[in-house]
Amino acid sequence: GCRIRTLAWLSIASLCLGAAWAVPAKERRKAEKPKAELALYENLDLDNYDLTLDNYGDILDLSNYEELYDYGDLAPKIEVGTLAPRPKDPAALPNLGATAETPKLEPPTTTSSIHPAPIPAQALPSCLLCLCIGTSVYCDDADLEHVPLLPPETTYLYARFNRIGTIRASDFMGLKKLKRIDLTSNLISWADADAFRLLPSLQELILPENRLAALPELPPSIVRLDARLNRIPSTGLRPEAFRDLKQLQFLHLSDNQLDYIPAPLPESLRSLHLQNNNIQTMHEDTFCDSQDHSQIRRVLEDIRLDGNPINLSLFPNAYFCLPRLPTGHF
Repeated sequence: GCRIRTLAWLSIASLCLGAAWAVPAKERRKAEKPKAELALYENLDLDNYDLTLDNYGDILDLSNYEELYDYGDLAPKIEVGTLAPRPKDPAALPNLGATAETPKLEPPTTTSSIHPAPIPAQALPSCLLCLCIGTSVYCDDADLEHVPLLPPETTYLYARFNRIGTIRASDFMGLKKLKRIDLTSNLISWADADAFRLLPSLQELILPENRLAALPELPPSIVRLDARLNRIPSTGLRPEAFRDLKQLQFLHLSDNQLDYIPAPLPESLRSLHLQNNNIQTMHEDTFCDSQDHSQIRRVLEDIRLDGNPINLSLFPNAYFCLPRLPTGHF
């Protein structure tokens, strides 16, 4: 019995000694681990480590970044086909051979409550054939043979490059606001005497490149008359046709068949173009009053007589009141 007790005590003693030795060893391993980590970081030069956008590419090599990870296993495999899946029910397929029926329109009945929209006032024939913008009507190159019916508020009319042959007095009747008429390059051979005379606001009448043989009477409000490249002889002008036109500033009658300068000319005249006619002579009173040598016509600065058979040096007393000599042969 004494031997058994002795062995028991020896076992207990050995267990106590083993536990005592185990604790210091564990503590020693914990103390050694931080020392090893410190030794690893001591080899890094953190003082000179500067990560900026300039050297980022040198530090991290992204050229083969895609090779580091393979996403092929993660992406689902999809088979791409060229045909849509066939429907389970064949009756669901559309009948491509059948054509849709055109719906039949029922004729309107007289008892319908829907009335046609009224035609606006601007939808006159001129605005159907031409372009109406505000109070301006543009009928250029519209294959017109006569002046269309114009809206009553028309201020400017452009009907160039057409085949209009005659200007009637009724074409512009009642157009009290009409300021400009441009009929360049038509076939106009005749204009009624009162075609323009009754237009109280007309300031510009543009008629070049036509076939006029006579000039109609003009309203007193006219400022510019351009009838170049026509067939107007001196007999096609009324006697003293321009004397009472107190606002006329531009009178252009070049390339016609005039035999003389249409005097008297209004004091308001600034520009007179008569080149390429058949003018051979003039009077001393054509531009200036021969009885009043103090007269000065300051505004009449542009006189064109070139292209005529007249010798301007034969009439030295005809220009004393002018600010400059006419253009022509001296």
